[in-house]
Amino acid sequence: MSFFRTLSIRAKEDELMDDFSLGGEELREALRHLRRLNKIFAAPGPTLAGVEKLWNSVGRPDKLTLLDVGAGSGDVNQKLLQWADRQGVQLEITLVDLTEEACEEARQLFRDEPRVRVQRADLTQLPDASADIVTGSQFVHHFDGDQLVDMVSHMLRASRYGVVINDIHRHPVSYKAVWITTRMISRNRYIRHDGPLSVAKGFTGRDWKELKQRLNHDTMTYEWKPLFRYSVVIPTKGR
Repeated sequence: MSFFRTLSIRAKEDELMDDFSLGGEELREALRHLRRLNKIFAAPGPTLAGVEKLWNSVGRPDKLTLLDVGAGSGDVNQKLLQWADRQGVQLEITLVDLTEEACEEARQLFRDEPRVRVQRADLTQLPDASADIVTGSQFVHHFDGDQLVDMVSHMLRASRYGVVINDIHRHPVSYKAVWITTRMISRNRYIRHDGPLSVAKGFTGRDWKELKQRLNHDTMTYEWKPLFRYSVVIPTKGR
């Protein structure tokens, strides 16, 4: 993955994590290293901001169910559990991922947390209205074009209140920062390849505007958040 890369349009290459024929201990190690990256780059913030915004818009209920798709280890949800404690919200979280490696890492991380359960499943197969809020952190940049619209539509279908997306801002500063940091903290090929590529596959405001138009969803909002991320909130129609 080159340090110098044109970022004017979204990258099309697949990440190593998109190849489900790979995996094993190397993938589990990558998920552990990704948790370190998430801490360095304040990854939980945009998810928390979006969930709180949507929660406020539906009247601040004291019970809330959340479904995190493509969750990986699910580590960004630790901040949500802390928020729920502060707000007095009875929060239940289901972490969903396609790979057994991610599910095992999530089970280990939340082994002492009864409010979190882990489910190996495909987003497209989840029932309608599976949870109040469906979230995706660093998930939707894996998709492009019609597939992106389809995946976000499935997230909306699986939610009662709406969807919160936390994904990466495609920008030269964030690309170079991730390129350097991945090489400082890890020798894992998933991290070194997929980390910078995730930024190259990330979004700008123009991309979110296009998605909003394609979804025909006037109430969708997107806000830039530190560090080079977007918090996207898409209420279910009628709310």
